[in-house]
Amino acid sequence: MTARSGTTAGRPRDPEVDRRIALAAVELFGDAGWAGFSVESVARLAGVGKASIYLRWQTKEQLLLDALAAHVAPVVDADTGTLRGDLVALARQLLKLYIGPSRRAALRMTLEAPTIPGLSRRCEELRDAQVKAARAMVRRGIRRGDIPEDTSVTLLLDTLCGGVIVHILSTPAHLQDTLRAQLDRYADQLVDFLLGPAQR
Repeated sequence: MTARSGTTAGRPRDPEVDRRIALAAVELFGDAGWAGFSVESVARLAGVGKASIYLRWQTKEQLLLDALAAHVAPVVDADTGTLRGDLVALARQLLKLYIGPSRRAALRMTLEAPTIPGLSRRCEELRDAQVKAARAMVRRGIRRGDIPEDTSVTLLLDTLCGGVIVHILSTPAHLQDTLRAQLDRYADQLVDFLLGPAQR
């Protein structure tokens, strides 16, 4: 996490305070969005004074960007040796992102990025990295002959990613714990359903 540059002499900063502030920032953004995001509210939620935040970040934009960078994990390429294995790994990453403790913040990023100074660029970077990683998985599968050469990479990934998000958003609150417990199983089922026609 990149906090405010430069330090003053005196007591060293407490990493635990840094962590609490960042987690509070992610939680507040997820719950209230940019309109309800303020240094005062983050400080109150983290149980620290505003001065502790301004010692680390000059603006609330910097605070939010660093907090999201630290706690909203990007999707990374997974080369398991098979297209099925790669897509299952991708589905699991997406499921954990959107059902984990930062799930609301991750969804807010998608919805509100254009309205927040600096966040739009961060979202574009994350989205580009995710798209590149996902497309690399499918193209490897095509080269290996796992699926036909004329398979639409875009449609395949749209279906996978859309299926994950719709599944999470449509699961009622009282079944969230069940969803978490069956995360790996759902990833397997989704990929098998998706690849079935192409592999046949």
